[in-house]
Amino acid sequence: MISEIISPPFVEILLLEDEPSDAYLVKTALKEGKVLAHLYHVVDGREGLDFLNRTEKYADAPRPDLIFLDLNMPRMNGCEFLAVIKEDDRFKSIPVVVLTTSDVEKDVVSSYHLGAASYITKPIDMPQFIKAVQQIGDYWFSLVRLPESYKP
Repeated sequence: MISEIISPPFVEILLLEDEPSDAYLVKTALKEGKVLAHLYHVVDGREGLDFLNRTEKYADAPRPDLIFLDLNMPRMNGCEFLAVIKEDDRFKSIPVVVLTTSDVEKDVVSSYHLGAASYITKPIDMPQFIKAVQQIGDYWFSLVRLPESYKP
């Protein structure tokens, strides 16, 4: 019998979040949840597009396996970003999890209409927020089968 230890691959996650404390909590939750991920953080939709298009300082950026998206950001908000990437054949297969403070029904409907894979309202307290991010990681990287990413 041949025995081999195979470590799971790291997943690439792009986080669009303008609030530094929320970005820190996402990073902490992934680490505490032992989600093997590289987390890349940008602060708005324009910077997110630069990352995906590998322009400017993101020339060597990887293609994310999953995007965490806040809706309320300056310059280009989450809905505008979502609309752009879901119209682009290169990016529309990347699952987008909206992770936002908004629990307004029109935001939920709009996000799904634009192609979001999930919509999660951020919990108010830190332990609940960390637990929610850990559950997202468990769902997307342990339970769900995603297609092979296109890595040019």
